[in-house]
Amino acid sequence: MKISLILAHPRPGSFNHAIAGTAARVLHDAGHIVSVHDLYAEAFDPLLLSEEVPRDTLLPDDIAQHCAEIASADGIVIVHPDWWGMPPAILKGWIDRVLRPGVAYRFAETDSGDGIPAGLLKAKAAIVFNTSNTPWQREIEIFGDPLERLWKDCVLVFCGVPVVQRRMFGVVVTSTDAQRKAWLEEVSRLVSETFPQESSA
Repeated sequence: MKISLILAHPRPGSFNHAIAGTAARVLHDAGHIVSVHDLYAEAFDPLLLSEEVPRDTLLPDDIAQHCAEIASADGIVIVHPDWWGMPPAILKGWIDRVLRPGVAYRFAETDSGDGIPAGLLKAKAAIVFNTSNTPWQREIEIFGDPLERLWKDCVLVFCGVPVVQRRMFGVVVTSTDAQRKAWLEEVSRLVSETFPQESSA
């Protein structure tokens, strides 16, 4: 399987990087082809400019590569911290520029803005890993976990991905080495279960 792994965290050595590294290793060991994009390390430009909006526009080479990879991916893994109930701006810009009409979804030619989209992504499953410094009970009671709705309903299911799993790890800032090790073991299990070993037959 082809798996697209997108990481959005500005600090090398962060727990987000550990999650992404664990997921990538498990996927490689299972025989999958993994495209890893560390958006900060790549200095991904999140700005969607007006000339890039038309569907038939000539895209910059790096954006065209991202579009081709996500369109051909059989699975998706996304890793980012919870900032203000949202992904980092660099990842929101990736959504804007890469999950574009004609690549990730389309509407009927007769649609005037109120129709139902047809998802175009071929990925059968996606996993979103998040980190937070807010206790889970407070996250649910006060904020309602907006990332759940964002990724499942507003992005991935919208684009045609039928199975979306999400796991939030926290509180990261006060976590122990033992807790982080257990979390990474959970990452390994979830990735292995969602994207099992490639058959050699």
